[in-house]
This record gives sequence, C-alpha cells and structure tokens, in this order.
Amino acid sequence: MCNLFLSQDPSSYRPETRAMRLHGHSTSIRLETAFWTTLEEIAAKEGMGLSRFVSVLYDEIADRVGTVQNFASFLRVTCLHYLRHQELHAQQVAQRLEQAELAVAAE
Repeated sequence: MCNLFLSQDPSSYRPETRAMRLHGHSTSIRLETAFWTTLEEIAAKEGMGLSRFVSVLYDEIADRVGTVQNFASFLRVTCLHYLRHQELHAQQVAQRLEQAELAVAAE
C-alpha cells in the first residue's frame, strides 16, 4: 500500500459536530473536518454561507425523496460527487450566474 493515505493530517479526519437550523429546528451534524472544508468550498462557489447551503441541500433532497434518512451520509456523498464532477459544477454555477445577469438586464 502506498504511503499517500498514511500521510494525511489527522485533523482532516477528526469528527466535528456543528450546530445548524433546518426548517427552524436546531440540530447538529457530525462530519469529519475534510467534509466540512469541502462543503464550505462548495457553498462559497454557490455564493452562500455554509448554513444556508446545507439548508438548501436539505430542502432539495427532502423535496425529491421525502424524509431524509441519513443526512450526514448524503452530505459526505455530496462532497465526493462534487470532487468527481468539479467541472460540471463550475459550468452549472456559470449558467445560473449568466441567467441571473440576463434577468436583471431584462428588467
């Protein structure tokens, strides 16, 4: 086995619990630090704060599938999906920004 994985900073896989509000309810979500870092990166690219971004994700998945069984796992897989498809995400963000600019120009 290569040493690449052993060279990780232990703080990156340390669990971290953060308090959030989803639909007006206080809750806490426990993820490893690396996942929080990735979620913060995605949120920044979406032009949102982390709490708002997580709330939007929760609303979108709840609208699609109903009750969210394991939201922390959904967030982890969201990070993996983002890391595998960063170019697609960048294109989607650019398209949304362009559409918003066109809508403002049309007003």
